[in-house]
Amino acid sequence: MSETLSEFDGCDLLARLFRARGYAIKRNQIFREYGVDFHIDGWDPKARVGFEFLTSEDEDHDDLTLEEYKTLCDAQRRGELALFIIDEVEPLSEKDLAAEAHEFLDEMAAAAKARVTRAARTKAKAGRPKAAATKLAKQVVSRVSKKSVQKSARKVSKKAVKTAVKKAKPARKPVAAATAKAKAASKPKRRGR
Repeated sequence: MSETLSEFDGCDLLARLFRARGYAIKRNQIFREYGVDFHIDGWDPKARVGFEFLTSEDEDHDDLTLEEYKTLCDAQRRGELALFIIDEVEPLSEKDLAAEAHEFLDEMAAAAKARVTRAARTKAKAGRPKAAATKLAKQVVSRVSKKSVQKSARKVSKKAVKTAVKKAKPARKPVAAATAKAKAASKPKRRGR
């Protein structure tokens, strides 16, 4: 095989690679969407994934105009389809084409996985039964209650410590208290006048 692939060989390679990744590629289909009408080299209508190998061999540049290409790119940015478009302007070897196709297919797989994950999260949030929502609310309340109980316990324990410290402190020095009592007892009591 020569270094540069023909459109036929390139499309065969792409069809094998896409099918190996699980896409049901149909060859040489007419694509009519978004006001664009051209013969696409490979297309999976269910997955909305395909490829086009642009060559002058099949006058593909006339079949898919620049405006139509831009329209398809806009649809691709919105996630409505995915097209792997190769132009013959830069000659590609089989190895280079396979590498680029694998990169595209890897990006497609990552995007699909992200969509599935996002959809599962959305479904889980929307589909929570009331019991699950109630359980979640109780958990939140429980956490809040635990925190307020812990704060109250800290306040109470601080007060208890302060009270215990106050009670433990003697009101006066023992010697001075005994002396004061003795003086008071030794004074004669006066009787009313």
